[in-house]
Amino acid sequence: MPAVTVENPLTLPKVAASGDAVARPVLAVTTAPSGYEGEGFPVRRAFAGINYKYLDPFIMMDQMGEVEYAAGEPKGTPWHPHRGFETVTYLIDGSFVHQDSNGGGGTIQSGDTQWMTAGSGLLHIEAPPESLVMSGGLFHGLQLWVNLPKSHKMMDPRYQDIRGGQVQLLASPDGGALLRVIAGELDGHQGPGITHTPITMIHATVRPGAEVTLPWREDFNGLAYVLAGRGSAGAERRPVHMGQTAVFGSGSSLTVRADEKQDGNAPDLEVVLLGGRPIREPMAHYGPFVMNSQAELRQAFEDFQAGRLGTVPAVHGM
Repeated sequence: MPAVTVENPLTLPKVAASGDAVARPVLAVTTAPSGYEGEGFPVRRAFAGINYKYLDPFIMMDQMGEVEYAAGEPKGTPWHPHRGFETVTYLIDGSFVHQDSNGGGGTIQSGDTQWMTAGSGLLHIEAPPESLVMSGGLFHGLQLWVNLPKSHKMMDPRYQDIRGGQVQLLASPDGGALLRVIAGELDGHQGPGITHTPITMIHATVRPGAEVTLPWREDFNGLAYVLAGRGSAGAERRPVHMGQTAVFGSGSSLTVRADEKQDGNAPDLEVVLLGGRPIREPMAHYGPFVMNSQAELRQAFEDFQAGRLGTVPAVHGM
């Protein structure tokens, strides 16, 4: 981990907060509980226990793995519906196949991202390719759910295939942090993901002892989820480690720092930084549907049961 990297980060564009930026304090640090999803692959629920007012427009995020599968063990999800939001699947290690009833899909490898806008509704499936099932191997990724505003909840579904080589690569001024901008923008540098809800999604690798302070839009919230390693968040250096989320307060910059000494299997601090403009609309969420009211949720279930969210292809190639 991770697949997308460079030998010398000092060759990349540099980004750093200005000297007069207001540091965002850390309001809370939470620890993700573990569970299972789909047909039984292990996940950490990154946002469990966090008040939604600090998450909006994000709904949930699962860290899938990191797990070393034996032959025959890799698992995925069965066909299932979605409506009213976007799913973002970022693969760090391994391989995954997606297909949806709207014709979207494909195979993603280490460093790739699948961005599926469910909108008015569709069915989809995610599963390991047959080669991974046969051989086993390392699997590690994230799935993030991003809410859509009421004006876009019933838009036509859309699928984006973002290859690892397309992400915008940046660095801290001393080269101690490598920043991969997957979606949104950071200090004017745009990532490849197109979002209906304004957000920024960054995967940062911070070398032992290094610190990075980034400019952060004041109208966005701020979250940092630790994929691996240990370090601290905020200018006050609140300790964080793998499986924990730091929730930032208001301000115009955020800081993360890697401890001088890291665990043997995690040479660097690996952290996902998220920010988005809150939608601030009523949210009714149940299972695979995220709407604005209970009546809209009932309609989503009725449409799914009546087959109006799409049908499973006769041959889905999984």
